[in-house]
Amino acid sequence: MAITSNVAPAAAPMKQTLASAYIDFTNGSTNGWAQQYLPDLMEKEAEIFGNRTISGFLSQVGAEESMTADQVVWSEQSRLHLSYTVTTAGTGTTVTPTHDADGVAVTTGTYSSGDHGMRVGDMIILADADKTVKAYITAVNASTGVCTVQPYTANHLNTAGIADATGVKCLVFGSEYAKGNTGRDAANKPRFKSYTNKPIILKDKYEISGSDASQIGWVEVSGEDGQSGYLWYLKAEGDTRARFTDYLEMSMIEAVKATGDGLTDLASASPGTNGGAITGTEGLFAAIEARGNETTGVTGVNAATDLAEFDLILAEFDKQGAIEENMMFLNRGTALAIDDMLASMNSYGSGGTSYGVFDNEEDMALNLGFSGFRRGSYDFYKSDWKYLNDRSTRGLINDTDTVNAIRGVMIPAGVSSVYDQNLGKNLKRPFLHVRYRASQTDDRKMKTWTTGSVGATTSDLDAMEVHYLSERCLIVQGANNFMLMN
Repeated sequence: MAITSNVAPAAAPMKQTLASAYIDFTNGSTNGWAQQYLPDLMEKEAEIFGNRTISGFLSQVGAEESMTADQVVWSEQSRLHLSYTVTTAGTGTTVTPTHDADGVAVTTGTYSSGDHGMRVGDMIILADADKTVKAYITAVNASTGVCTVQPYTANHLNTAGIADATGVKCLVFGSEYAKGNTGRDAANKPRFKSYTNKPIILKDKYEISGSDASQIGWVEVSGEDGQSGYLWYLKAEGDTRARFTDYLEMSMIEAVKATGDGLTDLASASPGTNGGAITGTEGLFAAIEARGNETTGVTGVNAATDLAEFDLILAEFDKQGAIEENMMFLNRGTALAIDDMLASMNSYGSGGTSYGVFDNEEDMALNLGFSGFRRGSYDFYKSDWKYLNDRSTRGLINDTDTVNAIRGVMIPAGVSSVYDQNLGKNLKRPFLHVRYRASQTDDRKMKTWTTGSVGATTSDLDAMEVHYLSERCLIVQGANNFMLMN
């Protein structure tokens, strides 16, 4: 079955006013009144798209805090235990760590500087696709970091044990020393992991001439901000404000940092006497793609629509922070697929008699949806995300590029404890929060001012200009606990 949409494209906002946008009272054209009788005017503007704004996502899952600097710097804990991807060589008696458990490359150099944490006397586990061998580290090369190991059992690493290969997994699980020996030859230190993000400045503007501001129209306007009446500029200004508010959220979700790859000269793209560069900022999707997790689903069509896929997600969360409660913000297709998955768990659901709420009565509406579920030790609460569905926002992009379409995002609930470089202490904050620039002199969270000679006169311009400005960035702490559903 296919659905064909015959909805005419809605007119997008324009920068200029055209004569075709007005009724012509003076001639007999198609957009004028060609006869003397008054038509039945329906003054109220029809709200055919409902609430057109998409903002509100960040207010549900995060917080907002002020900042007084050009960038935000925060640090996050590194892992406690020592686990690596290693290369075995030298007839299976040497182990060279290449990456840690998070995929961070282990550089060669002076062993005592902490290039990796494996030391003489450590007991380790080596594992490939079908074998596991327990061994003992007898020596570590101080300049290259290569470890000499011997297995505890008769199985040699490259015979009955693990062959010389790359991609072997290694875990330190303890240490052993003979009687009368000295202590450790080196000490391990926690790895310092810090991240930064930079706020961006967003601007918009609405302008109307003094004559048009005082002109009464025949259409009674309305808007999301509660504006009403017969002055068209009230609607136009309200729509501009609502659109800018949406941009504040959309930019925090979609923005990326400029990579400086030479494709575009962003350094000179900023006009004005102060110059400056367009550097971008790290949005939610970019942070998860860089430091978090992604799932494409079992079928590759809808992400996480059966228990097998959710079990894989749970296994990945177990490797990370194991945050018990998670919020899922989904597009319509994925939300319905999860409803069907949960309904199929009911043995009587195939007949359609107890789908959804399992105690449905004959005189009540059948509930075909679920708001959440528990699997293992994890709670998942799901919600539709209008941003992913609306044809004028991400829904348009998802319909076009179905290969890289974003079906939803999983965000951990609760707070994280991090060290704030600016304040110099540990703080508990939501995993997701917005930082905006503010001081006693200027609050740039959502700044609005009016110029011109209409209303409060500030210049001799025969117009009213309403300006909007904000400076902000998104902080994604503990991105390893997030899941992007592609």
